[in-house]
Amino acid sequence: MLKHFPGARWLMAAVAVCGISGVAMAAEPVAGQDYEVLDKPVSSDVPEGQIGVTEVFWYGCPHCYELEEPLEAWVDTLPDDVTFERLPATMGKVWMRHATAYYAAQELGIFNTQFHRDFFDAIQKDGHRMTDDDEIAEFFTNYDVSKDDALKALSSFGVKSQLNQANARMKAYKLMGVPALIVNGQYVITPRSANGLDNMPDIAEALIEKTRQEQEQGTR
Repeated sequence: MLKHFPGARWLMAAVAVCGISGVAMAAEPVAGQDYEVLDKPVSSDVPEGQIGVTEVFWYGCPHCYELEEPLEAWVDTLPDDVTFERLPATMGKVWMRHATAYYAAQELGIFNTQFHRDFFDAIQKDGHRMTDDDEIAEFFTNYDVSKDDALKALSSFGVKSQLNQANARMKAYKLMGVPALIVNGQYVITPRSANGLDNMPDIAEALIEKTRQEQEQGTR
């Protein structure tokens, strides 16, 4: 678990926890090698008949930041029977503040792909920690939200409820770091298991097809 390290120590800790980059994956993903299978699938709000793909991330993670662009391109190619969602990780105090900002932006109706990129950039490129409510609220004012409304959202009951749900899902996924992709609530892909960030979408795609076949067999 990361603690609230200042400066370079915080970044080094983030790199250590987040994961690794590597080389090519095996042609056919293997359970226990390229991905892990949870004993008990974790439920989510994915509509019935859909295959869910969840990205677990942290805005303070350099590897999550590196994954975003190729992941967005891959998500744009997903078929209609796949629902993609993001889940902000809640593994420490700083992580929780960033997750709070994520859910507050959703509650205020300002969250979209551009906001997501901008918040990542503010931390990863511009060096802002984004752990103070005033700093986060000031950032939100760039999206036609008053600072007072932003501060209210950051401490709202709805956001706290979302954080509790996210924390429960994090524990159920048994993750030790991020980024991670979860397919159908049961197949867990990490940079280490995938042997690199670039391989994560490829393994996820294979597991989507595996899930699709399992669902088709179950309806026969």
